[in-house]
Amino acid sequence: MRTAGIICEYNPFHTGHALHIAKTREALGADTTVICAMSGNFVQRGGAAVCAKHARAEAAVRACADLVFELPTPWAVSSAERFAQGGVSMLAAAGAEVLSFGSESGDANMLRRLAKALLSPDFTPILQEELARGDSFAAARERALRRLVGDEAAHIARPNDLLGVEYCKAILSLGANMDICCIPRTTAQHDGGAGADGYASASHVRKLLCAGEDASAYLTGAMRALYERECAAGRAPVSLANLERAMLARFRAMDCEDFSPYDEGGEGLYRRLYTASRTAASLAELFEKVKTKRYAHARVRRMALCAFLGITASEARLPLPYLRVLACNARGRAHLAGLRGGAVPVLTKPADVRQLGTAAQRLFETEARCTDLYTLACPAVQEGGAEWKIGPVILE
Repeated sequence: MRTAGIICEYNPFHTGHALHIAKTREALGADTTVICAMSGNFVQRGGAAVCAKHARAEAAVRACADLVFELPTPWAVSSAERFAQGGVSMLAAAGAEVLSFGSESGDANMLRRLAKALLSPDFTPILQEELARGDSFAAARERALRRLVGDEAAHIARPNDLLGVEYCKAILSLGANMDICCIPRTTAQHDGGAGADGYASASHVRKLLCAGEDASAYLTGAMRALYERECAAGRAPVSLANLERAMLARFRAMDCEDFSPYDEGGEGLYRRLYTASRTAASLAELFEKVKTKRYAHARVRRMALCAFLGITASEARLPLPYLRVLACNARGRAHLAGLRGGAVPVLTKPADVRQLGTAAQRLFETEARCTDLYTLACPAVQEGGAEWKIGPVILE
């Protein structure tokens, strides 16, 4: 029996995600244990997940996954590189032998070649030359990579191929003993709409849900039922729009240098955020004032979100202090039993974090703060303290 790991957000868990897991087992064997490192309540593009992490994790396990760990917020809301490193580090500690991910190209060897080129000592000076031309980081990186590997560099302009390259980089840089299973993405593409095959991208599904429209055709049965439960309780759909005034108030109370720790690039972008926060009357206006040709919208949103949550760029460079279980089934529990006594402790009951070290307690307190802020973004404001009360979802 093999163990496959998946780094994910499942925001929300839809039929395309279920297909990916099915294709993973088709490639590796029907008895493959599937474990996931899933973002919690906030996600990599600088937004709030459409519904809470335990509901999304439960939907994944009820459909086809075996075990879902939480990718802690400092990594979940970081750059693609840090997101990948956090996910790979977590899955390696959790015993994953293979990392499975979707890809536009489906060419694992090519993605490995690109990862090695990006990690080569020749790449950084070439990148600096290209950045000096004033274009966006993405454009400069692609041109620099093209100078090393030729036309294959064009693949990093594709979102899933790019993330696959980041996963390969993380495996190489961390020295993880992990193979890759590259599943060709043939259904609705990243950030696309609804495909003719009946699948849709997560962004399209979220758009429907947040508009109050019917997205049931694209959700698994479990996700559909759980989302309806969350809506009935006033816990979904969650949107940063509900936190707009709170975020603007937080920013206006900050001095310029207060923004500095949240600038993951260290290039002074935080000064633009400070200046814009003095006058912006909405988050949309704030992001538009900060964004430039060089800095992508997602990076600006991440920096603003981190400034609101109080998560500094340095936190995603620390070692993971625990593996926190969000949901599992019987096969997942059997896998957990084999992790006891490992280098990274497994956290099931929230209160047990008090028996771990300072780093673990500090991270859990960060998660508790983030969850308390997340609940304020729900349609009906929820009471605080939920992080200390909710344990993992255990299924048979």
